[in-house]
Amino acid sequence: MSVFCQTRLAIYCLPGNEDAQLKISGRELVMMLQRWVFLLMMLLLVAAVTGATANPDVRDGCQERCGDVIVPYPFGIGEQRCAMNANFFLNCTSADELWFGENMPARNISLLNGTLTVGIDTSFDCYDKSGLQSGLFNQSISLGSGPFTFSDSRNVFTAVGCDTIAMVINDEDKDSLDLSDWPLSRTSKLNDTSNVVIEWVAQTEKCEKAQANKSSYACGMNTNCNYSDNGQGYRCECEKGFEGNPYLEQGCQDIDECKDPQKYTCHGKCHNTIGDYKCKCSLGMHGDGKVGCQGFAITTIIAEIQHGVVVNQ
Repeated sequence: MSVFCQTRLAIYCLPGNEDAQLKISGRELVMMLQRWVFLLMMLLLVAAVTGATANPDVRDGCQERCGDVIVPYPFGIGEQRCAMNANFFLNCTSADELWFGENMPARNISLLNGTLTVGIDTSFDCYDKSGLQSGLFNQSISLGSGPFTFSDSRNVFTAVGCDTIAMVINDEDKDSLDLSDWPLSRTSKLNDTSNVVIEWVAQTEKCEKAQANKSSYACGMNTNCNYSDNGQGYRCECEKGFEGNPYLEQGCQDIDECKDPQKYTCHGKCHNTIGDYKCKCSLGMHGDGKVGCQGFAITTIIAEIQHGVVVNQ
């Protein structure tokens, strides 16, 4: 009789005449290991599904989107707790339409740029061929005294018509902000609505003052505080080597750069670190693995040796 045992697993292989109890214990050990492996695989699967379904851009239990528009924190819908404060609470109607204020549909929210894109009705003042007024619509849009301002770099104010002058007026001090005229021949169709970009900040304070009050500071862990280029206040962004929503309490999480070799180059062996990664050149080579390695790589071959015992009867 021949008995062959691999040393890879610490399980006894016994000839037929040895103690039967030891053979039973060996079988039970195999079955127990199989059950534990199956249980571990199920736990990993549940964790993977949970991680895939959890949305890192909203608070726990909050709605992620309204129709086609994703609503990341500090904005929120459904419940007041889902937004940072009342300024960022938006209205998602039963028809899955997202509204900012009373009359502006929200079409896009960007955490990276600190922008909110909304639609506004086009104002008009029309006349017929005889010179009589045939239609007129003017509007007043108020962003209040909160964290919102019209972007001074992402909008183009345009007037369409012949001998036309249009003006944007600040109602608070009646100063003219901008004006423009554009010949009618430059456009073929006048849209009913236009997209307008609104910039927002987390708070209207300076970073130093905001960071001194930890209870109200809007930025989470592993983040930086940056000043707005358009008006007062600050925004939050993830530190280098981190990603996520910088406005949530848990802040930003470490990026595993080794999982994205297209973006994070490594010409050797990649090792992830907190906020960064290291790249070590292969054996026999030298240099900066992130840039390039010089020399000749040494290939290591590892052979698996199996030990056997043969017993003849």
